[in-house]
Amino acid sequence: MNPSMRVTDVLESALYVTDLAAAQSFYTEILGLPFYSKVEGRHLFLRCGNRMVLLFNAEATSVSSSGPSDAPAHGARGAGHLAFAVPERELDRWKKHLSENGVEIEKEIHFGKSRSIYFRDPSGNSLEITSPLLWEIPEDTLLSGT
Repeated sequence: MNPSMRVTDVLESALYVTDLAAAQSFYTEILGLPFYSKVEGRHLFLRCGNRMVLLFNAEATSVSSSGPSDAPAHGARGAGHLAFAVPERELDRWKKHLSENGVEIEKEIHFGKSRSIYFRDPSGNSLEITSPLLWEIPEDTLLSGT
């Protein structure tokens, strides 16, 4: 491996959902992710800080398209996982916010450096809210959002 060649960040993360309208409502209204774009029946793109969360209908994206700007076919079945980062001091507030919005907290795990709150989106994907301290990443790397 050439030591000067290495990937240093994740730009986008994808989950596969069964109902794009329910996903849009959940991710924008409950999690507060800003809407970016969508193609009805195919995908929904949302901003998350300086990154993107891509929500795909696997039934549509697992079929290859032939347009010059179409991505290769892709898709997954079953529950995926995505962890969102917030400052440690905001975890209790998020736990309360989720509960007040009818989102069941599936599990809370206390780790040495932080803790994680786990819950599901409308399609059954496993979501987590935690501090970057969990992975020994300083919280000052987070964008200010609150």
